[in-house]
Amino acid sequence: MSHTPTSNTPGNASGAAAKPTLTGVRIRQRKGQAKATAKFEPEAFRDSLLLHLALVPTPPTSDALVTKLVQAGTTLEFLKYADQLFEILFAGGLLQPGGSYLDDKRSPVYLLQPADDENLGGWNPVTGIVEVLQRVIQRYRYLQRPLEDTFLPHILGYLPKWTEEQRTKLAEGVALLVTEGQINPKCLTSLAKDHVVKDKVGLHFLTEFFRTYLQKQSIDHLAATLRRSGLRDILSVFPNQIRDKKHLDDYFKEQKLPQIVDWYAKVALSETKDQTVQAIARMINDEESNEQIVEFLKAQQAERPVPEADLCEWIWLGWMAAFDWSGRPNELEKDVVAYVQKLAPTLEPFCNGAKAEVGILNTVQVFCYTDTRIMKAFPQLVKVLYNEDCVSDQAIIYWHNKGAKPQGKQHFLKVTEALVRFLEEQSDDEDDE
Repeated sequence: MSHTPTSNTPGNASGAAAKPTLTGVRIRQRKGQAKATAKFEPEAFRDSLLLHLALVPTPPTSDALVTKLVQAGTTLEFLKYADQLFEILFAGGLLQPGGSYLDDKRSPVYLLQPADDENLGGWNPVTGIVEVLQRVIQRYRYLQRPLEDTFLPHILGYLPKWTEEQRTKLAEGVALLVTEGQINPKCLTSLAKDHVVKDKVGLHFLTEFFRTYLQKQSIDHLAATLRRSGLRDILSVFPNQIRDKKHLDDYFKEQKLPQIVDWYAKVALSETKDQTVQAIARMINDEESNEQIVEFLKAQQAERPVPEADLCEWIWLGWMAAFDWSGRPNELEKDVVAYVQKLAPTLEPFCNGAKAEVGILNTVQVFCYTDTRIMKAFPQLVKVLYNEDCVSDQAIIYWHNKGAKPQGKQHFLKVTEALVRFLEEQSDDEDDE
């Protein structure tokens, strides 16, 4: 019987044949691997880029600058040196951690370039560099993420190092990039850092950002941008000693930006509304007394006064947020009427004047129109509010004649005809007496 010979090579216990090896042969690295392991040399990159930019004519043009950058991009690693590329385009040179310049080498053209630089001619470095960035990023899409996620958040942290003129230019440039949709606004969160807030540095930047932004877009567009930015409250950019709504109002009025004052008032009112509705619902669920709820609302009015018409609406919404909607459908109308009657004493102290009274009637009307489960209960709810002195007969008559909201108007006017007729007759009798 024949046997297949096996290898008894030392160190190969499994008996598998050893793989051949090549000696004296150089294995070439893949191109991508070579780039990844190459030495990081920001100064060499800067020097190479400046050689290209030195060929930009004087005065510069956006077309010429884009051309030179695209040419440079064919040989230089823009992705690897993205931060250094943006430092040169924005600040003109390489920056050290903290924002100081690394040395005296400067680009012939950059965003923060002094306005009196004779080499600029009539070229605006802010709008010019923004246009150049848009066109270059359109070609090299991979540059957008480093710009908005890394470079801009860091450079806004360097604001205290720079002059007021430089901060203004940077604010204008960032505003233009955001309004054009070139970058997201998340870099604005850097303005709330303590060292940037100090001495109103961050506030000055945000003011100039607003000023430029509102020349291009509406206040509503700006409000949406601020919501996306992660800057939860623009008061966080104010130094601690003036971090309140009064100083905010005074400051932006002085800066001739009244639309910021009006917008922030709406934001503050909305936040107060949410807090009030939630607090009322919590107190009801915790079975606190009507007197405790009224005491809370009066204290809040003393601290943060709001129009009583708004407060009355919030009280109703707080009631409805705490109401048990899981009951039997055919019992809901009766239950909600009894519930409102029980809580009416928490509303009555704040129904002072026609505006507040007509306002609460409209609040109930719109709520019943929106939640059709209690739509038929509307006349009974109006009667409860009248009997509990939350609304007067004159408020109900005015609401019926000319003050009702358009939502379901004809239906609600029809179902309250009998009540209004009774109140009008009662009023006529009192006049005769």
